[in-house]
Amino acid sequence: MKTLLTTLLACAALATPAMAMESVTPKFEHVIPNIPGKSLVAAEVDFAPGEPSAPHHHAKSGFLYVYVLQGAIESQVEGEAAPHIYRAGDSFFEAPGAHHVLGRNASATEPAKLLAVFVVDSNDKALTVYDKAAQQEGPKQ
Repeated sequence: MKTLLTTLLACAALATPAMAMESVTPKFEHVIPNIPGKSLVAAEVDFAPGEPSAPHHHAKSGFLYVYVLQGAIESQVEGEAAPHIYRAGDSFFEAPGAHHVLGRNASATEPAKLLAVFVVDSNDKALTVYDKAAQQEGPKQ
């Protein structure tokens, strides 16, 4: 199971475009014994002031629950009418395979931190896959 967390970090480090500098710290990973083939994986994500995350998808098997620990995160998943700002104490979820088109620290002066908790197929290794177009184009103003 440790390989899933290692892969999560590797994907974040290798696939993250230069515009996204969020820091991902694994917190835990456990097989869910009463749901065969599923695991619970959690990571803490830190954002510097104003820092964006490039558009991305999460694992097609992965239900994602996000809890904002500090600051404010602006987020939008494809199909949502408008972005939403979540503040410390707020939470949201993303359905399996959702396309996260906007994610960033909503403050230009304060850091932000969230806890991302995945319920995912145990054999899904790439929990976050960044859009190739975003990697090639770089930041958009």
